[in-house]
Amino acid sequence: MLMDGGTGVFSILSIFLVIWYIVCLGIGIYCFVLFVKLARRGITALDIYIGKHRNPNNPNNRIDQEL
Repeated sequence: MLMDGGTGVFSILSIFLVIWYIVCLGIGIYCFVLFVKLARRGITALDIYIGKHRNPNNPNNRIDQEL
C-alpha cells in the first residue's frame, strides 16, 4: 500500500494553522489588556483635568497633587 504524499503536507499545514491561531489569540488578549490599561489611565487623567477646571479657585488644585 502506498500512502498519498499530499496527506502529510495537509497535516503539517493544519498544525501550523493551529499554532498560528493560538499565537494570534494570545496577541489579541495582550492587546486587549493594554487597551484596558490605557483606557483606565485616560479616565484618571480626564478626572484630574475636570477636577482642576471645575473649580479653579480651590487651593487643593495643585499641579503636583496625585489622585
